[in-house]
Amino acid sequence: MTDFGFKLSKSSAIELDKVDTSLYERLCQAEPGARICMNCGSCGATCTAGPYSGMSLRKVILGLQRGQDVRSMLSGCMLCGKCSMVCPRGINTRHLILTLCRIYD
Repeated sequence: MTDFGFKLSKSSAIELDKVDTSLYERLCQAEPGARICMNCGSCGATCTAGPYSGMSLRKVILGLQRGQDVRSMLSGCMLCGKCSMVCPRGINTRHLILTLCRIYD
């Protein structure tokens, strides 16, 4: 058998019809700013904790939309507010993160 230097990995396809988005919907009711996020990545680019903890608000919102558990990312947030300052949509990201933490509790 020849080794070509690669291997097959598990599919990363997401069945969007089977995803539980109830947590995302609860977040949007409490903080409507979550719906207007355009996932530009400005928040992640300025995040102080991002390089060390993997925290990215963009990834958090995308994960919620895909029905994933994002608790581990939230614990890395330092609530410094840099993401709020650079958000082109003016989303109150600190309130969004704190609301999401309350929903998880």
